[in-house]
Amino acid sequence: MIAHLIDLIVAFVTGTVSAVGYLGVAVLMIFESACIPIPSEIIMPFSGFLVSAGKLNLWLVTLAGAFGNLIGAVITYTIGYYGGRPFILKYGKYFFVKEKEVHHAEKFFARWGDFSVFLSRNLPVIRTFISLPAGVAEMPFVKFAIYSFLGSLPWCFALTYLGFVLGSNWMVIREYGHYLDIAAGIAIAGFIVKIIWDYYHNGEESQS
Repeated sequence: MIAHLIDLIVAFVTGTVSAVGYLGVAVLMIFESACIPIPSEIIMPFSGFLVSAGKLNLWLVTLAGAFGNLIGAVITYTIGYYGGRPFILKYGKYFFVKEKEVHHAEKFFARWGDFSVFLSRNLPVIRTFISLPAGVAEMPFVKFAIYSFLGSLPWCFALTYLGFVLGSNWMVIREYGHYLDIAAGIAIAGFIVKIIWDYYHNGEESQS
């Protein structure tokens, strides 16, 4: 049953991106970021395969994915902002939002504050749901939008580049996607944290 569902999702994603190109990438990433279960781990690597075939451009695919992610994030942010936590917990199940995943996102947001929106875009599961607690907390919209877009860029690029490298073998991601998801998320998040740490650490040294 699950395998058949995955096959249907893959067929839908590949057909959409093949037919509509960058717009298809953006629309599918809107769905993914709006908590509709169409994985970016299929959308972006397949798009990367089309890059390797010379049909799409790596950077334009990355931007299309990040822009779609932003729009979907704004949708879920708006739901959290105007609906509040009770609305999400009561009606979220009708929109593929699980209470357990909302709790994880809430804890992450409570731990890292506004910066969690940027950081979580490169972490499995949490990246999809972090917009909800951000909206509930009434995080400033402009900051939310900027963090969401910039945070999506490394994730979209990494998955697209992976599909580019794998080429026609991109479907291997279906078999090992969960592990690649975790590894990519940790690696990207760690890289971002290191950049920020070095920036502030070097700044403190220059002032001393």
